[in-house]
Amino acid sequence: MAVDMNMNILIVDDYKTMLRIIENLLKQLGFKNVLQATDGAAALKVLQENTVGLVISDWNMQPMTGLQLLKEVRVDDKLKTMPFIMITAESKTENVVAAKAAGVNNYIVKPFNAETLKTKISAVLGAF
Repeated sequence: MAVDMNMNILIVDDYKTMLRIIENLLKQLGFKNVLQATDGAAALKVLQENTVGLVISDWNMQPMTGLQLLKEVRVDDKLKTMPFIMITAESKTENVVAAKAAGVNNYIVKPFNAETLKTKISAVLGAF
C-alpha cells in the first residue's frame, strides 16, 4: 500500500531547532503536513484534535518524556495502533528495550539524516 504523503505527521521535541530540522527532512522526503508539539502533554492534545498517521517523538523531554507519551498513546483505544518512532541521543540497550516493551515501532539515534529517517519511516509505514 502506498504511503499517504498528505497524512499528518506529528513531531514532538522540546528543542525548537530539532523540530525545524525534522520538519525540513520530512518535507525533503515529500511529506506535506507536519504538526509540532514541544512536549508529551502538548502532543496528546494534538493527537486528540487531529487525525495523525505517524508520531516521531524525542525521548528526553520535560514534563512528559517521549516514553511516557508512547505509553499514553498505547493505552488510548483511538490511538493505540498509531505508528510511533522514538528519537534519542542515547543508544543505551536498556532504553531500546524499554521503548520496545512500551510498543514503539522504530527507534532513531541522533544524529541522523534524511536517508535514515526515510528507512525508519519505510520500515513502519511501507516503502515510499
